[in-house]
Amino acid sequence: MLASNLKSIVSDNVLHAKWLNTLSYMENAGAKKISASEHKENVNLIILKHAAEEHRHAYYLKKQISKLDEALCKTYTNAELLSPNHTKYYLHALDIAVCRYLKAVFNLSGYDLKFAAYLFVTYAIEVRADELYPIYQAALDEAKSRVNVKSIILEEEGHLEEMMSQLVNFSDDWENHAAEVIKIEKALFEDWVTALAAELPVNA
Repeated sequence: MLASNLKSIVSDNVLHAKWLNTLSYMENAGAKKISASEHKENVNLIILKHAAEEHRHAYYLKKQISKLDEALCKTYTNAELLSPNHTKYYLHALDIAVCRYLKAVFNLSGYDLKFAAYLFVTYAIEVRADELYPIYQAALDEAKSRVNVKSIILEEEGHLEEMMSQLVNFSDDWENHAAEVIKIEKALFEDWVTALAAELPVNA
């Protein structure tokens, strides 16, 4: 479903600009979530690197819009995003659901809960990014678009490895807990894709 949706999106400059803007919004929201999870003093290099790279992805995606039409998508207002309500709800809802799960399983609170949520939410997002961006790049290649996300694909792969190395230190049983978090993310993502499809032309 996503691959055919993306084919339709890439073939229409206005939809494509909104898609890039939507991805940019999500990367920016992710970067802000990472920064919000930081301890006031104990901030490691990986967290700083990761927040910086997510912010850069947001900037890079936004900048790609000018390859389509410089007049499009100057802001993150609802009119300039695809399925804005689902887009804005997705990461927030994932964060809340994962916090509930981790609180119940590990009895965490305060900063410990924030940090654990950062690890698991970011892991789930990176797994998703590792699937989504290559599908998008394939659609771009097929359309011979000037837009490309190859640099983001490489960095997201590195992020996933970094999250896994941190999760190993967090819990010996991290994979089972990560699998539960992935289930939560999958349901939210599928809702988002359904909302996205509803915005596309009927004959797309």
